[in-house]
Amino acid sequence: MFSSQTVFSLPGGGDSLRDSFASRAPDVAWVELFKWEGLSQEQREGFPPICPDFLIELRSRTDRLKPLQNKMREYLASGLRLGWLINYQDKQVEIYRMGQEVEVVGIPVILSGEDVLLGFSLEVS
Repeated sequence: MFSSQTVFSLPGGGDSLRDSFASRAPDVAWVELFKWEGLSQEQREGFPPICPDFLIELRSRTDRLKPLQNKMREYLASGLRLGWLINYQDKQVEIYRMGQEVEVVGIPVILSGEDVLLGFSLEVS
């Protein structure tokens, strides 16, 4: 589990050929242990070249929604399995799943970690 202090280098996440890795720091991130252990010590101490399996992005009062949605799609393209964009301003959560359309649910809601984080749930109210 990682906080927003961890910056991930998303493989293939850049906007151009010269920028093949995009650096991103989600508010909350989780990486499966076997994937994390597959990184070298140097990679773990720098900007890990890996996409989280699960993450949460929180929309702050100053954030525009569209760039956050673009960032969530970038995570999906890099291997994200489940992501939640929590948008208190609009009282909704956007749920991003690999290979599926975005699901939008209203707040309050209890979110499930589904098959990515079995048994995990978060009440958003």
